[in-house]
Amino acid sequence: MKVLLIKDVKGLGKAGEVKDVKDGYGNNFLIGKGLAKAATDAVLRQYEAAKKKEAETKAYEISQSQKLASELSNVKILIKSKLGANGALFGSVTKDDIANALKEQKGYDVDKKSIECDHIKTTGTYDVSLKLGNSISAKFELVVVGE
Repeated sequence: MKVLLIKDVKGLGKAGEVKDVKDGYGNNFLIGKGLAKAATDAVLRQYEAAKKKEAETKAYEISQSQKLASELSNVKILIKSKLGANGALFGSVTKDDIANALKEQKGYDVDKKSIECDHIKTTGTYDVSLKLGNSISAKFELVVVGE
């Protein structure tokens, strides 16, 4: 009996492989537990179509991430923060502040968890890195001024 593995099976193979197994093992264990499907022509065509669609989706996401990275390389955002008595910032500029400023000033809606920087406690210009997924990252400029 030929089966298409849906999940990795220890000692048999990885997901996506077609294996020849005994009928009882294939029907009772692999198909019964949802680890495999019977390798018919329809199932194989459906699997190949799903794999192709997944590859196209990933390629689209990568191209969108690269496009966003190139757009963000020219972005400069400004954050105004209160100054304390000694000239340092009153508090600090957090990732949440940066994400909000990026959305308000430039219209980019990003998750604050994808922003890579430390808490900023002084005024000045900073390079902020942003993880976009698929091992693509972008950098943009952040200017912190006191008010």
